[in-house]
Amino acid sequence: MTKKEALQLFEQRKVRTMWDDQEEKWYFSIVDVVAVLTDSPNPRNYWKVLKHRLVNEGNETVTNCNQLKLRAEDGKMRATDVADTEQLFRIIQSIPSPKAEPFKQWMAQVASQRIDQMQDPELSIDQAVADYRRLGYSEAWINQRIKSIEVRKELTDEWKRTGVQEGLEYASLTDIITREWSGLTTKQYKQYKGLKKENLRDNMTNLEIALNILAEASATELSKQRDPQGFRQQRQVAKDGGSVAKAARDQLESQLGRSIISPEKASDYLLPAEDVEALPEP
Repeated sequence: MTKKEALQLFEQRKVRTMWDDQEEKWYFSIVDVVAVLTDSPNPRNYWKVLKHRLVNEGNETVTNCNQLKLRAEDGKMRATDVADTEQLFRIIQSIPSPKAEPFKQWMAQVASQRIDQMQDPELSIDQAVADYRRLGYSEAWINQRIKSIEVRKELTDEWKRTGVQEGLEYASLTDIITREWSGLTTKQYKQYKGLKKENLRDNMTNLEIALNILAEASATELSKQRDPQGFRQQRQVAKDGGSVAKAARDQLESQLGRSIISPEKASDYLLPAEDVEALPEP
């Protein structure tokens, strides 16, 4: 059974989802849906109370809801209550919200898009581009970010091939690469930008993304050449890949006379929502 995590957008709001290839259905984070429909300052507590009430009423939909590990805002995978489309329709009926009907229509659209994307994987990239545009990112930034996703996937495929375990080992190697070229661990980098639970890569500037791409692409090529086995041997490869980007960074900074590592985050350079809406269709 293969599950693929995906982040969907409903009216600029993020909803975590998981596609199950075997069952051919989407699972939606219930807490994220509650946040969208209610604008509650504490959607987890709202769902906890609603869930308790529905269980007491003998609602089988809630009883049959699953938990899947989805990426939390701090980047860690955490068990999260999820519902498939049919279950979620029933839960939404218990949430008074003017957004209920538009959200149901959006869910149907998400399901339809997935079927199309299975036939043509390039549509997944098109969807990611459209989502970043709606968030207000520039075309140059989007191009870099999409490339970074491709490079990251190639790197993790290489790690998997050489016996690296997903989870902590992936995170540790990522930290080594990041620290080598930026001088900061992932955690320190996020703190420097004033981030809490946001995704670091979605808050990098064009130059930062470019250097991170160089570091990860270099690590991938070095791994293919050296064929290291397991996490221990990949640690040196990660360090050497990061050092390639560090050399490029040092050379550029010597020409610019300033650091490329920026405290800027996405909110500092994204277009306001009203300006995004005014943009013509690409």
